[in-house]
Amino acid sequence: MKILFISSEVAPFSKTGGLGDVAGALPAALAALGHDVKVVTPRYRDVKEARRLSPTGHSLQLRFPFGEQQGPILSARLSERLEVLFLENAAFYGDRHGLYGDAFGEFGDNARRFAYLSVGALQAAQRLGFVPDIVHANDWQTGLVPVALRRGFQATALARAKSVFTIHNLAYQGLFSKHVMEDLGLPWELFTADGGLEFHDTVNLLKGGLVFADALTTVSPTYAREIQTPEQGYGLDGLLRHRAHRLTGILNGIDTHEWNPVTDPYLPARYSARELDGKDRCKRELLARFGLPWSDAPVFGIVSRLAWQKGVDLLLEALPVALQADLRFVAVGSGEAPLEDGLRALQARFPQQVAIHLGFDTALSHLVEAGSDFFLMPSRYEPCGLNQMYSLRYGTVPVVRATGGLVDTVEGGLGGNGILFEAFHKAALVAAFRRALALYADPPRLTEFRRRGMDKDFSWDASASRYVALYQSLVSG
Repeated sequence: MKILFISSEVAPFSKTGGLGDVAGALPAALAALGHDVKVVTPRYRDVKEARRLSPTGHSLQLRFPFGEQQGPILSARLSERLEVLFLENAAFYGDRHGLYGDAFGEFGDNARRFAYLSVGALQAAQRLGFVPDIVHANDWQTGLVPVALRRGFQATALARAKSVFTIHNLAYQGLFSKHVMEDLGLPWELFTADGGLEFHDTVNLLKGGLVFADALTTVSPTYAREIQTPEQGYGLDGLLRHRAHRLTGILNGIDTHEWNPVTDPYLPARYSARELDGKDRCKRELLARFGLPWSDAPVFGIVSRLAWQKGVDLLLEALPVALQADLRFVAVGSGEAPLEDGLRALQARFPQQVAIHLGFDTALSHLVEAGSDFFLMPSRYEPCGLNQMYSLRYGTVPVVRATGGLVDTVEGGLGGNGILFEAFHKAALVAAFRRALALYADPPRLTEFRRRGMDKDFSWDASASRYVALYQSLVSG
């Protein structure tokens, strides 16, 4: 098949979170299965590896009520069947830092910026003579893709393409004043609550994807069920229940080349499920790197955005109780100021047990995954989650809340590979710490947990095959 994959970020060129990882890995896995894939994304000012970009000789020319927009189409050919196309536009992408906003907040023209991406991606396919079988859009930034495909490209060769829209995080919906209808040239007949873009008298771009796409997916089976409930539906649960027959949860994979304890260049020692000795050396190096004295006590680690979604506030409630036991806690991340301040205060209170690194550090993140005994993810909600899969692969037992993709990857119980807790409550997390300490006190059982986790296959191969089956079902009708 020919697949046009559209995303506002694509690793390794641009990334703010899991969307960038998926948009970098899934198209590559699809291409490896023999499909022709073109990925379309903006050419941001801060695009990494810009030296790999070359001109295609084609440009976009789009007319919106707010003005005519144009810009060249650049290319990075990653393999015989995989090409990433970059839409260059100085006003929208090239003359500013940040993908969606800066220190002052979200960019005020994001509706225009991502309308340019959505319509421009379809026009780019036309310019290059690429007639896709599938157009796969992702998150609110590309919510107008299924709308444009259905309403603006029906007289073109793209009309036969089937559309797939993936929800990576339903909490982010792309809400704008209803005046963007006229600004973007969207017909007012689409400003309806039933079957349109209207959402409490605003324009909801993510809703456009949910209403107009031929198929909907999200990033884990459990999350697909959760977003159909009022608790996690963010006002769209009714629509998602209505379209449940079109909604599929497909678990994300991970990059098993980057995250491999047998070959990881960031580790002082490598190890495998059958040869675990190197993990102890990683633990010693981890404590030294954080300036904590060596101890055989269990190490609990996190690598995370410090955000409300991730349950870091719950962690700050539970840790003072848990730290009464002999354990160590290390953290890598950045985010909301009150949570950063909370971690600083915790470190000041327990200087021999707690150490933090505020900021992102790739090498240190790998070392936390390898050197920790347990990895903490007390999330309020988690569409898929990647770090719990990294942890399992590295023989680090995840301690996670039973939500979203965490349920689909971490197995509790005596024959499991991790520790789950249900209630989003301090007492439940403290009890999970106690279960982890009991497991650590039983080395043979701990080794079994580690090996069961390391034996799990979280590669993109299985996930990509499920997407292909979905694509084929759409193409065949």
